[in-house]
Amino acid sequence: MNLGDIDPAWYWLIGAALLAATELAVPGVFLVWIAGAALLTALITFATGVGVPAQLVMFGLSAIAMVLVGRRAYGRMTHVTDDPLLNDRTARLIGQTVTVAEAIEHGRGRITVGDGVWSARGPDAAAGSRVRIVAVEDGCLVVAPADLLPPPPQA
Repeated sequence: MNLGDIDPAWYWLIGAALLAATELAVPGVFLVWIAGAALLTALITFATGVGVPAQLVMFGLSAIAMVLVGRRAYGRMTHVTDDPLLNDRTARLIGQTVTVAEAIEHGRGRITVGDGVWSARGPDAAAGSRVRIVAVEDGCLVVAPADLLPPPPQA
């Protein structure tokens, strides 16, 4: 038996299975759509027996269509959670009282948040003083003196 004697639809089917298995091994939610396009190409090739050039065009067009459908489907998914700030690390910092690491002078300085040091903007404050994070703007934490603000609400 020669490899040229095998129906090309089997190659598409094997390719679809390999892509799907790869998606399972290394999840990325992308190869599954390409696997679907290969499966569709295999099914149409089994049904119609179209030639290889037509199969390649069919695979290319169906891959584009499947990826667009997949992107749209995943874009519409909403994840309900009890914590709306679950994946917004900086927003979770708002309300925390932290220590000034490098004095805030002329509106700029650095503060210690957990075990890291972040850039901060706010009124002048000496190193070692306590400030409260009130906002995040362009990746920089905005602070205010901790003793001038009411305590943050308890969750």
